[in-house]
Amino acid sequence: MKIDNLTTLLQEEIKDIYDAEKRLVRAIPKMAKATSSEELRTALLEHLEVTRTHVERIESIFELLHVPAKAKPCAGIKGIIEEGEETIGQDGEATLLDTAIIGAAQRVEHYEMAAYASARTMAEHLGKREIADLLEKTWSEEREADEKLAELAEQLLSNMQGGRSESVHKAAE
Repeated sequence: MKIDNLTTLLQEEIKDIYDAEKRLVRAIPKMAKATSSEELRTALLEHLEVTRTHVERIESIFELLHVPAKAKPCAGIKGIIEEGEETIGQDGEATLLDTAIIGAAQRVEHYEMAAYASARTMAEHLGKREIADLLEKTWSEEREADEKLAELAEQLLSNMQGGRSESVHKAAE
């Protein structure tokens, strides 16, 4: 497809985001199942419900753009999910693996935040306020998820060895 105007570019970005969100609806349950922390599992499953809402919101954006809801393969999120699957398959101490899963989930959130911010800017420049507002709302929810994940990582690591990581512990000896 030739990108010859901002409207076409926005439509292509929305197709990419749509694919990303749909892939995440399938990937998040796998991540949740792999965790040992009940709090992390709950946070991931809660975000799964939010992600389903994001899919619906993107479908609303397609309607506002007067184009069919159609995904375009999102290579970026596909790669990030593959890395997350590698993390899930690793063997190690439960808290460390949960922390690695959080890192994988945060990479997803950062990718999504960048995509939503970019699309929001395009919508604003096109004067599509309703679309921009929907994209802003989703961006905000992704940021909240990232912050929650960061807090969970801090809690997990603080509880591990009295709050001292292995490298810090060894350096102190």
